[in-house]
Order: sequence, then structure tokens, then C-alpha cells
Amino acid sequence: MWPILLPLIGTIFTFLFKRGGAATISLVTVSAITLAVAGLTRQVLQHGEQYYAVGGWEAPLGIALHADGLSVLMLIMTTIVGASTSVYAMGYVFQGPRAGSAVGGYFFWPLWMFLWTALNVIFLSADIFNLYVGLEILSLSAVALVTLEGKPAAIVAGMRYLLASFLGSLAFLLGVALLYTASGTLELNSLGTRMLSNPSSGLALALIMLGLALKTALFPLHFWLPPAHASAAAPVSALLSGLVVKATFYMVLRLWFDVFPAIATPAVAQILGALGAVGILWGSILALRQQQLKLLIAFSTVAQIGYLFLLFPLSNGMTEIGLDAWSGGVYFALTHACAKAAAFMATGTLVYALGSDRLDDLPGTFRRYPLSVAAFTVAGVNLMGLPPSGGFIAKWLLLTSALNSGQWWFAVVILAGSLLGAGYVFMVLSRMLLDQPQSIADSKQARPVTLTTELSALALAVFVFVLGVTATPLIALLRIGAPF
Repeated sequence: MWPILLPLIGTIFTFLFKRGGAATISLVTVSAITLAVAGLTRQVLQHGEQYYAVGGWEAPLGIALHADGLSVLMLIMTTIVGASTSVYAMGYVFQGPRAGSAVGGYFFWPLWMFLWTALNVIFLSADIFNLYVGLEILSLSAVALVTLEGKPAAIVAGMRYLLASFLGSLAFLLGVALLYTASGTLELNSLGTRMLSNPSSGLALALIMLGLALKTALFPLHFWLPPAHASAAAPVSALLSGLVVKATFYMVLRLWFDVFPAIATPAVAQILGALGAVGILWGSILALRQQQLKLLIAFSTVAQIGYLFLLFPLSNGMTEIGLDAWSGGVYFALTHACAKAAAFMATGTLVYALGSDRLDDLPGTFRRYPLSVAAFTVAGVNLMGLPPSGGFIAKWLLLTSALNSGQWWFAVVILAGSLLGAGYVFMVLSRMLLDQPQSIADSKQARPVTLTTELSALALAVFVFVLGVTATPLIALLRIGAPF
């Protein structure tokens, strides 16, 4: 219970004391959550999957919580990215219509703690309706965070995000209602054993997958993501790209393998894989065409999400090849969360310093802001999938699974996506390293930045290399309770 209760308690106290000490309360909460997640990880490693009935009430009357390797790895991912973003936000200057005010900063902390509560609810729920509750809390918190600074572009992007989120939630809830009508239960394991191949179950699968694909921004349902991620404050962009879309992907993964394996046909898996493949290429091409740094990274997220959905056709069938693809897809989610959050944090620092996020204004930044440029560079290595990053391990597992299963066309897409990723990463780095006279970075117009923001982004980016050399124990953890 503690990974859920602690951020909820933090939400209350940061809201009550938002005008003083909220950041300190949040860091204390982050430390407590880290200890709770470490304790739960130790339990799962020693004793395997864990089940807990809240209040002693067993399902279907009570609320059941479940922790296995997958959910624990998601909790670890959230803790790492969340802790780094919290430290970064302490040094970040929130801006908005009231210049010099800290209104955005005041409300960031309770909204972020509430978002963290929703994430942990989703990762630990063993009940599909409680997944829906966590999904709604997640969506409302994320929308509020997008609009935090009150800028017109952020308000418009937030409203678009809100409408898309409501539509996705409606489709998901209709699917849950169909499942409950057909099976009489909401508990995930019971749903899986009672699932029958009939029109009602097929419609439920379609509605749930549609709703979650919209919230995860899978191509072509990604229209809301680029403006929302590009318009939000830098800490918010890091959380949205690093964690929020991973939570809805986790739900797709959990329901696909725990609830729908009896009716999730290879044809449906191929459709998800095809959408992911097109998303990789389309998102990368659009990223190459951008002239605004944050928008480029946002379209890169659309492309990177596509890799996650390749695991469905590649893991079809309970084989060792399928297990490698499943592990590669989940590990990609972990490494991408760290790399993309670090990239948004480094970018946010540079955008604040220069007063612009146009690529043409980046020359000379390597001299005055070397740590932020280094953070973006290291994160970019992961986005390209180069060793020794964790992204290389994840892409290698997906690539070998594609070749070993005879689905060579997905291998071509993975390689093409890596090349396109290298294209837009080097496009940015070439501007950063350009020694241009009279650049904004060298002028008095450039603002000083805090060491906290630069170091927190760099530390998270470097951690992606740690994931590259510690992949074996983490993948072993992931296989505890795996559906293979």
C-alpha cells in the first residue's frame, strides 16, 4: 500500500503548504517512496509475485493489489524519473502570464504528487475498474499540469488533450462494462479465465484498445501529443513523455496478456505492430522537419512509442522468441522514459536560458551550457539505440526477435527508425556545436541557469548507460510473473 499512500499524503501536504516548503515536502515524499519501492522490489525478488487484499476484503468485493516483475519495474522507472524531475523542478523557473510569480511552481508539486499516486495505482491494480480509476486521475492531473503556466498555446493544447483523454476514457469504460456484463467479475485473473471468443468480448477488446491507443498517442491517434508536450513547462514535458504515456502502454500490455490472450488473434497483433511501424517512420520524419526544439522532441516521442507496439506481433506465441520480444519492448519503455525525460529537461534549461526554442538560436550553447548539451547528447545516444545505452539492449532484443520469427519487415523498420533518429539528433547537435559569432548564448540576453537543473538532467541521461550494463538482472526481474 505504501507506494500508493505516500504520494497521496504528499499531495495533501504540498497543497496545504504550497506557498512554503512544498518542494521540501515533495523531496521527503520522494525519499519515502523510494524506500517503499525498494522494499517491494526485495519482496518480489525473494518471494515472487505478491498479492494484497486492501482491508482484508478479497476480490470481487474488495480492492486487490498485485506486484510482479513487470509492475515493479514500472515502479522503479517512475521512481527514477520522478526523483530526477523533482530535483530539476526545484531549480526550474516557472513562467506565465504573471511574470515573476511562482503560481506555476505552487501548483506543480501537489499536481505532480497526485499524478504519481495515479501511476502507482495503475501499476499495482489487479482490478480492471481500479485501472480505470487510476487512468482518470492520471489524465486529469496531466491535463492540469500541461496548462500550469497559463500561456495561450498551453491552454489550447491542454483542452485538446482533455477532449482526447475523455474520448479514450469513454471507450475504455464501455469496454469494461461489456466485460463485466459477460463475465460478472472485474478482477484481472478471473477475467482472463472466463474470457470467451464471442462478439461481445471482441467489441470490448476493440473499445479498450482504441481508448488506450488514443491515450498512448499511437499513430494515427497522436494528434494531441506534440502540442501538449511542446507547450508544457519542461518538468511537465519530462513527466508526460517519460511516464504518462508509459502508464497507458502498461495497461495495454497487462490487459493484452492477462485478460485477452484467448481472443487477441495474430491479425490484431499485426495491426498494432503495423501502426507502431508507421508511427516510427512518420514521427521521425516529422521530427526532422521541425525548427523548434521542444516540438522536435515531442514528435520523436511519437516515433519512440511505435517501438513499444512492435512487441505485440513479435511476441505472438508463448515461445522464447516471444519472451525476448516482450522483454525488449518493456525494457525499451524503461530506457526511453529516462532518456526522453532527460532530453526534455536539458532542452527546458536551454529554452529558458536563450528565451527561444528555435534550432537556429542554439549555436554556441556548448560553450556556455556544456552540461545541458552533454545531457542532450547522452540522451540522444539512447534514442539512436547505440551501445552502451539501454536503448541498444532493448532494440537488439526486438531486432533479433523480428529476425528469429521471420518478420524481417519489422527489423527493417527498427533499423530505419534508428537511422532517422540519428538524423534528428545530429541535426540538433550540429547547431549546438556550431561556433557562430554573436550567438544568443554568448550575448547578454542569455540567462544564467542553476546547476541543479543541469546536473539532474545529466545524471538521468547518464543513468541510461547504467541501464545498458545492468540489463541482465533487470530483465531477470521482469520475467518474474511474466505471461510466458
